[in-house]
Amino acid sequence: MLKALLTTVALTLFAAASVQAAPCRDAHGKFVKCDTAKTKAAQCKDSQGRFAKCGTPGATPVN
Repeated sequence: MLKALLTTVALTLFAAASVQAAPCRDAHGKFVKCDTAKTKAAQCKDSQGRFAKCGTPGATPVN
């Protein structure tokens, strides 16, 4: 009875640890290092206030 209880506790702890350590995968399904912080894409506006591709003449970044 004690052996069954210890086995159940051990399996529960192992399952909980494997759920917390969720690995990241790339587009090909291979394991890669997970990014901790995601970067927000920069947005820019042109001189008329419309969204424009950053790097075009007259485009300024918007926070």
